[in-house]
Amino acid sequence: MSPSPRRRRRLDIASLLVIPLGFAVVLFAQVVDGVGLRSLWHASAALIVLGGTLGAVLISYSPREIGRAVTAAGRAFLAVDDDIDALAARLVALSIRAHRRGLPAIEADVEQISDPFLKGGLALVVDNTASETLIEYLTVEKAARDAEDESPARVFEAAAGYAPTLGILGAVLGLIRVMQQLGSPSTLGAGIAVAFVATAYGVASANLVLLPLAGRLRERAAMATRRRDLIVQGVCAIQQRVNPRLVAQKLRAFSTDMPRIEDLAPRMAAAGSLRARMLS
Repeated sequence: MSPSPRRRRRLDIASLLVIPLGFAVVLFAQVVDGVGLRSLWHASAALIVLGGTLGAVLISYSPREIGRAVTAAGRAFLAVDDDIDALAARLVALSIRAHRRGLPAIEADVEQISDPFLKGGLALVVDNTASETLIEYLTVEKAARDAEDESPARVFEAAAGYAPTLGILGAVLGLIRVMQQLGSPSTLGAGIAVAFVATAYGVASANLVLLPLAGRLRERAAMATRRRDLIVQGVCAIQQRVNPRLVAQKLRAFSTDMPRIEDLAPRMAAAGSLRARMLS
C-alpha cells in the first residue's frame, strides 16, 4: 500500500475575492444615496472600536492564543483537498489485511502513515493494546485536538461580541462632545453624524469580518472532527478484527464515494506481493 498522501493546500482565491464584497455593497449604497465616502472615515472612532476590541480580547485570551487565532484565520483561506473518501478506503483496506493475516501484518503500513492521530492509534493496535486503553487514548486525543481547533473561532466570536458594544461607546462619547457644543447649532448635525460612525464601525467589523471568520474556522474545525470520528471508528474496528464488510458499511456513513470492498481486496493483494518482492 502506498504511503498516505499529504493533504495538499492551495490558496482559495474565490473566498479571498468575496471578503471585500460586503464592504463594497455598503459603500455603494452610500454613493447611491449621495453620501460622500469621506463621511464614513473618522480616526478616533476607528481607534475606539478597534483598539477597545483588541484590549477586551487581550483580557479574555493570552497573546499566544490571539496569535494562533490570527494564524488560523490566514490558513482558513487555504483550500484543502478533502481526503475523507481516500481515508475511509485506506482504513477498510487495512481492515482486510488485519482480518486475513493478523494485526502484525499492518505494521509496515503504519510506518508509512503521516497523520499523527491515525498513526498513533494504529500503532497501539499493532502493539495489541487492550480495547479499553485504545478507546481511552483515542477519546482523549480527539477531545484535545477538537478543542484546539475550535479555540481560534472562539477568539473571533469574542471579538465580534465586543466590537458593537465599543461602537456604542464611541457614539456615546461623540454625543457627549456634541452636547458640549450646543451653543453652535450649525455644527450639531455633522457632530452627531460623526458620533454614529463609531457604531457603524463596530457593527460592520463584527458582521462583515469577525463573525464570518469565526464561522469559517468553525467549519474547518467541524471537518477535522468528522475526519477524526472516521479514524476512531476505523481504528477500533480494525483492533476488534471486525469483518471488513461491516467496517466498510460503518465507514460509508462518513464517506460519499468509497470503493467497493471487492475492488479493495485485489489492491491489497497486489501491494502485499510488491512488498514481499522488495524485501526478498
